[in-house]
Amino acid sequence: MQKWLVLLSGCLFLCLAVSAQKTSLFKKVGSWLDAGNDPNYIEEHTKDLTLRVFGSRKYNYYDIVDNKIVDNGIVDNGIVSSTRSSREVLYRPNTPFNVGVGFNYRFIGMNIAFNLPFINKETGDYGQTKVLDLQTHIYSRKLVIDFYGQIYKGYYIANTRGLFSSLGSGSVEMIRPDARNVNLGLDVQYVFNAKRFSYRAAYLQNDYQKKSAGSFLIGGGIFGMRMKGDSGLVPSYLQKAGFFDKENFYRTRVLSAAANVGYAHTFVYKKHWFATLSLTGSLGANYTTLNRVKEGNVSKVGLQLNNNIRISIGYNSARYFAGIHYVDLTTRSQSPVPDTYQTMGAGNFRISFARRFKLKKQLF
Repeated sequence: MQKWLVLLSGCLFLCLAVSAQKTSLFKKVGSWLDAGNDPNYIEEHTKDLTLRVFGSRKYNYYDIVDNKIVDNGIVDNGIVSSTRSSREVLYRPNTPFNVGVGFNYRFIGMNIAFNLPFINKETGDYGQTKVLDLQTHIYSRKLVIDFYGQIYKGYYIANTRGLFSSLGSGSVEMIRPDARNVNLGLDVQYVFNAKRFSYRAAYLQNDYQKKSAGSFLIGGGIFGMRMKGDSGLVPSYLQKAGFFDKENFYRTRVLSAAANVGYAHTFVYKKHWFATLSLTGSLGANYTTLNRVKEGNVSKVGLQLNNNIRISIGYNSARYFAGIHYVDLTTRSQSPVPDTYQTMGAGNFRISFARRFKLKKQLF
């Protein structure tokens, strides 16, 4: 599976590299994607060499949610009232906080990050997670492309103590070293006001946005997810209490497609301090299969609801950048079990410090 994911990721980056070749068709596409900007709002620094140091944590997560209506035992005029009760099982990885260096020049960018053992605790109460995370975010003037290629093994149930304290020890089944996830997806958004609004200023540090501006967004995405364990993913004592209609499954597979709309805005204070906020919501359909522990497989087409949040705050100028960036994608997939759904999320938290250098002679 890892070889398949690496090969698919390599094909994606090969396609992006080929698109940079100087043929007439690709020139037209490149010219359209890299539309000119309004210099009163955006100061471009793609021809400068941008160097950065950063700290980063990539992650994904998986939730099982039961949102069924339950009787609360209150009788009013002979009618038993009921309420909608939401319970969930939250699977989280124990991912490291990495430290690294990177650069940007023209359309080329690269980051290299390292796991420093004295910063991270990989075992203990949360177990150990093995990670291959090829998550990539590409920002052109008019398009934002998010690629998710993730393989995670080893999770812990984050809300065990709160959910099951009345049923026994809070640490029972908390660590799941057998839980394995493969998450693959592509999300694309079109930026309408690319001349005055720049994602690259906040996330690539090769633009400097001098005035407040925003833009509407539109796009779509396709995703595939598989979560698997050696035993049931619903803890047995919660299953007995009626969670998920007492169903249990050891593997789930979700294929989904959705269209999205949203809005992004950068607020600039005293020319240099900024806050970039972005939110998109998606509506679509999914096909979900549950491999149950004691019975046969069950599949269903259901409603798909996604959202994508980006937040960046910090300081930006013609030479220096310091900021905090956060990107989070959440995919909510309706389950074959009534009044339940599954959530898969992925994202990246980063702290960056960058310096831009003007070159006396362009490298190419």
